[in-house]
Amino acid sequence: MANHKSALKRIRANEAKRLRNRYQAKTTRTFIKRLKNTEDKAEAQELLNQVTSMLDRLAKKNVLHKNNAANKKSKLTKFVNAL
Repeated sequence: MANHKSALKRIRANEAKRLRNRYQAKTTRTFIKRLKNTEDKAEAQELLNQVTSMLDRLAKKNVLHKNNAANKKSKLTKFVNAL
């Protein structure tokens, strides 16, 4: 266990950030599943805009790698265009 006050604070801060990142990543995965299960093109387009924004935000915070986010956005865009 850490001995310094700053190290203890860092542990608390890291845990809070970890939980926040996990929550946002899980929410994004849920929206991706919702998008893949939709049949309506207009609804899919609206969801695609939301998911793209979420993926960009996760990539900006390094929760996801930027190339991983780009690949997901590309695949989802192709899916929506094929509807």
